[in-house]
Amino acid sequence: MSDKKNNGQKIGRDAGNGQFIPVKEAEKRPKTTVIETIKKK
Repeated sequence: MSDKKNNGQKIGRDAGNGQFIPVKEAEKRPKTTVIETIKKK
């Protein structure tokens, strides 16, 4: 198996309106935000 590496970029998104927000802000509000990972091609 391959090593687990960070093969993507994490972004924060507000769950209510879909706007991008900083990841640190998303970590502070876990009930109303989502942290997504965008994988590199």
